[in-house]
Amino acid sequence: MNSKLLLLLITAVLIIAGYSYIKFQSSQKAAPPPEPPEAALLNAPAPPAEPVKLIFLHHSTGGNWLADTGEHKLAGGLGQALMDNNYFVSGTNYSWAVNGDDIGNRTDIGHWWEWFNGPKRDEYMDAVYHEFGQNLRGNADWTFFGSFSRMDDPDPARENEIIMFKSCYPNSHLAGSPDDPPTVGDNPLRTKDAWAGDEFMTVSNVKGIYNDLLDYFATRPDKLFIIITAPPLMENDEWQKTDAQHAANARAFNNWLVNEWLSDYPYKNVAVFDFYNVLTSNNGSKNRNDVWLEEGNHHRWWNGTVQHIQTVDNNFSAYGKRKDSHPSAAGGQKATAEFVPLLNYYYHRWQEN
Repeated sequence: MNSKLLLLLITAVLIIAGYSYIKFQSSQKAAPPPEPPEAALLNAPAPPAEPVKLIFLHHSTGGNWLADTGEHKLAGGLGQALMDNNYFVSGTNYSWAVNGDDIGNRTDIGHWWEWFNGPKRDEYMDAVYHEFGQNLRGNADWTFFGSFSRMDDPDPARENEIIMFKSCYPNSHLAGSPDDPPTVGDNPLRTKDAWAGDEFMTVSNVKGIYNDLLDYFATRPDKLFIIITAPPLMENDEWQKTDAQHAANARAFNNWLVNEWLSDYPYKNVAVFDFYNVLTSNNGSKNRNDVWLEEGNHHRWWNGTVQHIQTVDNNFSAYGKRKDSHPSAAGGQKATAEFVPLLNYYYHRWQEN
């Protein structure tokens, strides 16, 4: 074979390989969500008539979820969707501090006791109610999770009215048993992080922490508190490996939050969105979601009411990255489409109450 023919063959192989790679990369991008079906539109709650001020206490997964679609490969588009529904959105991030205390670094389940029940509660919460920045970046470059669109502040003198908060996926590694009752009294998980170990991160203790929070929420009926459940873990996450039992405990805990936690709570100023459940089913891959499908794991407005459903037997992340459990853009966009109508519903229910 002469050198010219060999060169032509090598060139052809490279072209074919490059074309196949481009097709593969294209197939890995999140499919744009289809138009919502009638089931999602039937009596769907309308956005607030006037702009509402909301603050989101979060870290990386929350930042990625807020980021405008196209900002990066994990962007969930929540910020834009909230703006389109008349919410003015602010946030906290890593390094967010109150009088020199970097409370923004502490957003695990055990830390929420500090925010809402601890000795500095009033100090923290006053800062939360008056924080109107996006706080897109903490003190390190890796804490920038993308920009999100928002409207102008409708009234700089007005406090934030909705407080939305979320712990990250390491909090979905829970010890104990699915039906363990809440810890009562002095809870050993208070102020501890998600890596405290099985002695502390138990089903009983996390239930007890959330029960404690209701004491404060009941004193502030003028605020709406939205709990976003911690996202699920991949089994082989490089930061927090998990297994079937710990994941089943996380599933049971989040079902308890949605279905039982508020059963005796007398007010309508607290609501839960099951981010965990939503991120445990997809449409064949982590880059294709099942947002408008009848089957799957969902928490959404459907056929004129709130639907919390699991038809896929899976307690691990369906949208995790190669090495960790940060949800893909497809997962974040599914969560956006399902969450925002529920937020509108929770808002009107709170206002009517």
